[in-house]
Amino acid sequence: MILDFHLLLKNLVKASLSILLAVLLIFHPFGSSIEAAKPSMSGDFVQDTVSVAHSLKETIALADDDDNRLEAKDEALGLITAYISRYRNRPQVNGTNSFTTMQTALNAMAGHYKTFSNRPLPEKLKDRLNKELSRAEKIVVKEI
Repeated sequence: MILDFHLLLKNLVKASLSILLAVLLIFHPFGSSIEAAKPSMSGDFVQDTVSVAHSLKETIALADDDDNRLEAKDEALGLITAYISRYRNRPQVNGTNSFTTMQTALNAMAGHYKTFSNRPLPEKLKDRLNKELSRAEKIVVKEI
């Protein structure tokens, strides 16, 4: 009799835990807020190139002692990654002068931010990046 009671109790605990786990799994996602990632690239190469170049120029122009510099750096790295990921494997785009120029600038900027994360961009690099980003903007408009 004790063995039967023990077996019944064991089955009851297993069933209760299974039901509790199922309820938690069902209702857990509804209790937290879910934010969708904002798509940063439109798919239009010309528009994306111009907007990325403009955004990165604004990041470059920030003062070295600006409080928003670290946040802007993180946003710039995300934008660089999104741009390169979107267009690197597209043969109709990745052979153009505008993409090559953009990629050179983006690699230089991302390389500095990843290697020297706490240091601001040096003036020589800022000048080079501004020139290359401006050149890429002009080239992409002419190519189309």
